[in-house]
Amino acid sequence: MLSTDNQALGHSQDSRKQRLEFNKLQKRLRRHVGEAIADYNMIEDGDKVMVCLSGGKDSYAMLDILRGLQQSAPVQFEIVAVNLDQKQPGFPEHILPEYLDSIGVPYTILEKDTYSVVKSVIPEGKTTCGLCSRLRRGTLYGYAQEIGATKIALGHHRDDIIETMFLNMFYNGKLKAMPPKLLSDDKQNIVIRPLAYCKESDLIRYADAKEFPIIPCNLCGSQENLQRQVIKEMLHGWDKQFPGRIETIFSSIKNVAPSQLADAELFDFKGLQLGRVEVDDSLFQRIDVVNV
Repeated sequence: MLSTDNQALGHSQDSRKQRLEFNKLQKRLRRHVGEAIADYNMIEDGDKVMVCLSGGKDSYAMLDILRGLQQSAPVQFEIVAVNLDQKQPGFPEHILPEYLDSIGVPYTILEKDTYSVVKSVIPEGKTTCGLCSRLRRGTLYGYAQEIGATKIALGHHRDDIIETMFLNMFYNGKLKAMPPKLLSDDKQNIVIRPLAYCKESDLIRYADAKEFPIIPCNLCGSQENLQRQVIKEMLHGWDKQFPGRIETIFSSIKNVAPSQLADAELFDFKGLQLGRVEVDDSLFQRIDVVNV
């Protein structure tokens, strides 16, 4: 009997510890999302936010956190969930509708066979992510305008932003990443990334604790040795060897000094002029005399 009581006590203590850890995690993620929203004025009073759901951990977490903030935010905003069914073979079409129905969030499932387009254009074994994301983005942009959404929320987190910066540096020769807030080229849509300050490891733990019904991306996730995965592994190695380096890298993205780089369009190097003030030579003569 004593052994059973001890087991029950141990289980109770473990459960309490898990609840405390989850509460800390949830508060941290909500704080990071709130800070990102405030820093970049992502959501304003009266906004209709189209939350794009892929079925992955990040977009589930984004929707969940935004719904929580919606209850306490100083501004009123509407949330509409949207998923693009790209007609991937074996895609479990029932999972997202069932989940969204269970939490009472208004949603739309868009159906567009971008999978066949991607497979017909990209050679076997080549990375499909670029074309897939462009086709997906075009569809979502168009639907956002159709429903009058003022903001499009994507689930990219801090690690995605850093990885994208290194991908552009190493493979495209460009110093750019994913901005937390973006005006589309045609100025018809504003994209926001509320998870911009959130670590992927925190989001993994959050998704596990919340038991979101994760849907894997069989189109791009099944490919091995993607460039992004190489970058991810590089950053993971740095983080283990030099704790805090990832945080420093992200801080650098927010602290740019154009005059210390080399982009002549970003900074007017050609127009640099001396700003010397004429000095009275007699002043130096008098100093020399005094020194002597």
